[in-house]
Amino acid sequence: MHDSTATLPLGRRQAIADRLMRGEAVNATALSNEFEISEDAIRRDLRALAAEGVCRRVYGGALPISPASAPMRVRQVEQGDRKAALARTGVDLIGASRTLFLDTGSTILSLAGFLPRDLGLTVVTNSIAVAAVLADRTDLDLVMIGGAVDPITGGCVSARALGELQRYRIDLCFLGACALSVDDGLAGFEMADVDFKRALIEVSEQTILMMLNPKLETTAPHRIGRIDAIDHLILEADAPTQLFDRLQGVGPSIHRAETAHD
Repeated sequence: MHDSTATLPLGRRQAIADRLMRGEAVNATALSNEFEISEDAIRRDLRALAAEGVCRRVYGGALPISPASAPMRVRQVEQGDRKAALARTGVDLIGASRTLFLDTGSTILSLAGFLPRDLGLTVVTNSIAVAAVLADRTDLDLVMIGGAVDPITGGCVSARALGELQRYRIDLCFLGACALSVDDGLAGFEMADVDFKRALIEVSEQTILMMLNPKLETTAPHRIGRIDAIDHLILEADAPTQLFDRLQGVGPSIHRAETAHD
């Protein structure tokens, strides 16, 4: 039965906001039919919600803002089991004698703790936290890209870091991204960080992205690139099947991680 309270402008707008904050994309035509009002009214709602920072307008509707906007110190303690499941799948793609780049990001920080030993790896990173995890490893060569540290990302993404990056040829890059949408591609919140990630893709022979479910079909203000810019996309075991199917054939090889241990 139709909820009459949701037909009131504020009630309807809050109902739409609740869906976006749960990570659901919304379609203007579908909302118009559901609430039995014009698409113009729905578009006004979406413009208002976008102005409040709840979503970003896209053609035909709106995408929720990614939850990855929190500082690194907050994100690194959240959903640890799920990040570990993605990381264990990611390390299976690492071969011997490779030069890896580990980008900033809490899931990549988890992967650093699972790196195999005695493979003769060289690990390049701009992440303070990743470097700290690997600093005592004598079985690999660790290189830290320097410069000013961004407190949100927990890494170096300045012009100096960009310049140092150009010195390397990376075999395999584990890229961090705040948001992924089939239509809009990869996105991030900080422009300097996004510029660094774009350059990182350019110097890397292969790029891997590990994504938690809440980041899927979300957006952020600055575009990193299309999905086909990456070679491997690792999703959670319970990632939506419909989205998994949509991602097949758009560019990267799609992998499902093992089930997270609670």
